[in-house]
Amino acid sequence: MAPATTSKHFLTDPRTLVRDSLRGLTLANPHLRLDDSQKVIYPSTLATLRTQQVTLFCGGGSGHEPAHAGFVGQGMLTAAVSGHVFASPSSSQVLSCLRRVYAENKGTLIVIKNYTGDILNFGRAVERFKSEQVNQGRAMPKVATVVVEDDVGVVNANDDDEGGVGRRGLAGTVLVYKLAGACAANGGTLEQVQHWAEYTVAHTFTIGCALNASSVPGQGYPRTLKDNEIEVGMGIHNEPGFERKELEPADKLIHGLIDHIIHSQPFKACKGTKSRVVLLVNNLGATSNLEMGLITKLAVEAVQDRGMTTERVFSGTYMTGLAMPGVSISLLVLPDDKDKRDNVLALIDEPAHCPGWINHSQVDPKADTSSTDESAQGPIESFIPASNATWERVINAVYENVVAKEPEVTRLDQVMGDGDCGEVLLSGVTAIREAAQQRQLPLNDLPAALARISSIVEEAMGGTSGIIYCLFLDGLAQQLHTEGTTVTNGDGKELLSPKAWGAAMIGALEILYKYTTARPGHRTLIDALEPFAATLAKTGDLTAALDQARRGAAATANMKAKRGRAAYVGGGHEKVEDAGAAGLVAVLEGIEDASTSSPIGGSKWFTLMVKSRDTSMRANSSLMEQSKKLMFGVVDRYPQDQIQNPSTDPLFEVRTFPYASCHRPSKCLEFSLRI
Repeated sequence: MAPATTSKHFLTDPRTLVRDSLRGLTLANPHLRLDDSQKVIYPSTLATLRTQQVTLFCGGGSGHEPAHAGFVGQGMLTAAVSGHVFASPSSSQVLSCLRRVYAENKGTLIVIKNYTGDILNFGRAVERFKSEQVNQGRAMPKVATVVVEDDVGVVNANDDDEGGVGRRGLAGTVLVYKLAGACAANGGTLEQVQHWAEYTVAHTFTIGCALNASSVPGQGYPRTLKDNEIEVGMGIHNEPGFERKELEPADKLIHGLIDHIIHSQPFKACKGTKSRVVLLVNNLGATSNLEMGLITKLAVEAVQDRGMTTERVFSGTYMTGLAMPGVSISLLVLPDDKDKRDNVLALIDEPAHCPGWINHSQVDPKADTSSTDESAQGPIESFIPASNATWERVINAVYENVVAKEPEVTRLDQVMGDGDCGEVLLSGVTAIREAAQQRQLPLNDLPAALARISSIVEEAMGGTSGIIYCLFLDGLAQQLHTEGTTVTNGDGKELLSPKAWGAAMIGALEILYKYTTARPGHRTLIDALEPFAATLAKTGDLTAALDQARRGAAATANMKAKRGRAAYVGGGHEKVEDAGAAGLVAVLEGIEDASTSSPIGGSKWFTLMVKSRDTSMRANSSLMEQSKKLMFGVVDRYPQDQIQNPSTDPLFEVRTFPYASCHRPSKCLEFSLRI
């Protein structure tokens, strides 16, 4: 039985696919509105809703439709924010959504699926929103969050006392929307809405399987299964499952999936008799309706055969993995207490007016369609653009090296991830290069430039690696700003030493570590970043630091992934270097290449030539002191083999400082020095 999938897509431009799809959603559902720039869907009645009830929103990468935007409407979500395909929305997008939907009197609940990128971006947005509110003299905002982790297909053996990556958020997330949204629509308090969301999170368990991975528009398949294979535990982003086996009859397969749920540790840990459940059978995108009917029948039979009563059964397309030929099965365990159980069922039965919920009903077509809401606007980012030839060389060198290394980084990610790491990194450096070419960076103010680059990276890259880079760049900008050091190209302003750069990077890592448990040894880009920063801070030697980064990246080939999507991959896969670490090394190599003529903090700052054989020449005292400092102070710190003939190295910059007080002018006044 060959998977009925294709790498062909209805496509105009992959870069506009998400926005175009959201525009189509609003055209088909005129009660919905779209913030086009931030990719946020919200109802036309939002201004009224904010005063009447607790608001709640979620979001995530696109490609899971109808989740999440399809569940925006009365009785479920107040808004949804979409990222790129299979990539978390940026923290700026999430922040914009939070500003828009925040109910000052009632409060707001944010539902987050348990993926590293979502946790980081949504968390950063919440913290930024709290800071905004407090800085404006307001009380700490009423914002609560819940993290959905219903997946029992992968209970990660690599999780440890530090927390690990945990269980993924899958189709059970939709049940969280349903209960929490119904409670909010009925006038529940923030505490009550959060209670029902947390109840659903703690009592919902999901397992999925697929006949093949899904083709990503503009990229194709990351991998394919044989015609007679099925993969159990495959994630909604094409993450490899925990078992690949020969395709078996559907009755045996579905009964096995139900057994996997009830024998899983999270299900066993759930309190109560677990005798009554809600069953959700979810189409992962490309399973025919005919087959879905069969699977639903088999799932109900399997649950009942094991002594449980199915109080409600839902079957349809709720959370997909693009056009993945597969299904997921979710069980929501109901309370043993009849009154509490009736409360849960009443929330489930409450009508929801949104396009994605199978029991949705029509809304008033005469509803107000105007929207002048500007609540999503925040503080305006301000900076003064300035060009700088040295820093532009650095940016170009990084871009060129990433272009050269992108195919290999992509190959590595196809083995142990979703295959987009190289392209995402290239998108980031391309956007930075374009901003530099268009004179949109404040390159004369490095902290401001790094902050601006962070914003560009967030918009261009998305995903977990993007937010990691953003948090690190934010931290680095803070460190440099705190130090009060202006970093330039030797034009008379203070230069930051290589060791100081390393120290700033160590400080930036400490800020990054507030938001991620990833550490060296977890098979992430941290394995290259931390040794680079530590070596540079200790030695001031960029070449030695880069060597340690390369060693750290290479070592990831023999590590078990403990963070990121690769953490869900079981054994038996090819041992390869972590794609994120390899990508970071490509960036650092570009910086090192440019450092031969750029003041970016390596062992080579600028080129100096002092030439004067006229011992009778008198120079002013300022020039004499400057020459003395440059010649003797610098030469004493560097080996003589770095003194080169400028005529054979066209990259050297020549500067002339006449100086007459040297005892041996023929030796100490004529040289070209690369620092």
